[in-house]
Amino acid sequence: MSAVRIGPYTLTNRLILAPMAGVTDQPFRQLCRRFGAALVVSEMLTSDVRLWNSRKSRLRMPHADEPEPRSVQIAGGDPQMLADAARLNVEHGAQIIDINMGCPAKKVCNVAAGSALLRDLDNVGRILEAVVKAVDVPVTLKTRTGWSSEVKTALQVARMAEDAGIAALALHGRTREDMYRGAAEYDTIAAVKQALRIPVVANGDIDSPQKAKYVLDYTGADAIMIGRAAQGRPWIFREIQHYLDSGELLPPPRIAEIDAIMQAHLAELYDFYGEYSGCRIARKHIAWYTKGLRGSNEFRQAMYKLESTAAQQVAVADYFAGLAQHSDRLQYVEQDAEQGSADADAAALA
Repeated sequence: MSAVRIGPYTLTNRLILAPMAGVTDQPFRQLCRRFGAALVVSEMLTSDVRLWNSRKSRLRMPHADEPEPRSVQIAGGDPQMLADAARLNVEHGAQIIDINMGCPAKKVCNVAAGSALLRDLDNVGRILEAVVKAVDVPVTLKTRTGWSSEVKTALQVARMAEDAGIAALALHGRTREDMYRGAAEYDTIAAVKQALRIPVVANGDIDSPQKAKYVLDYTGADAIMIGRAAQGRPWIFREIQHYLDSGELLPPPRIAEIDAIMQAHLAELYDFYGEYSGCRIARKHIAWYTKGLRGSNEFRQAMYKLESTAAQQVAVADYFAGLAQHSDRLQYVEQDAEQGSADADAAALA
């Protein structure tokens, strides 16, 4: 498989971090890069530039000190507003513009953005053309297989994207109606890959090294995009790349390493958001890091009550010191129950 090229940029491997609202901020993007993600995509940024004066939007914008290539995702339903947003993001340092036509969230779809666009292919065409013409950097597209199982538009949208000059297409193997229920399907991704010349990136339910290899082999995709599986487990990129290179699984990471990773991540969150917001945003990351681990539910319930970053860091250190008394490597127990609890907790905190 030849190296993946997006415009002038050649990716170092086939692993990409998916854009996730409330997750892929600058500290998390940097962390995933360190573990081997060849490309990381920012959180979704609204195309309504009138809202960019908020602190939340400013923090989502690209940062010139981040490694290349810097990819920023924009969302909206108006071609001209998306074109303007693309231009302004490039002025602020974006080197790749990603258009969101995949987000299934109601608050996005209710304003005719995200995957809601898949019900209006005429507007899809106008958006693709307007954004590509607006900037002199590569434009990529992230979308789903269609609005519903009865209305699958992936092949049509994919051909429109390629004809409009889109540089790469990421496809999630679910419809908007599916949300994140059930299992992702890969037949549509394989069909799109067969139909296009531009790079196709497979996305959906890629949560282990074995699944990563299966999806690459089954779909023929040029790359894979990892989303929810990286939450609390950014080292999944290292695990996948090792398996693709060697056919062997890495042992679980050492507890001391994960403790150090978490502490560094927390420090970056605190520095990026400040004491008050940093403490609260860190809670969901701590929940994701600890889900499935011994005694994690009790730990999380106590951790949520902590009101300072210093107390959080001490609590995390103490928790991992306790784990180290049982094993020097991570051991997941009661995974289904713990994971469900952690995901519900994190969703409530998001």
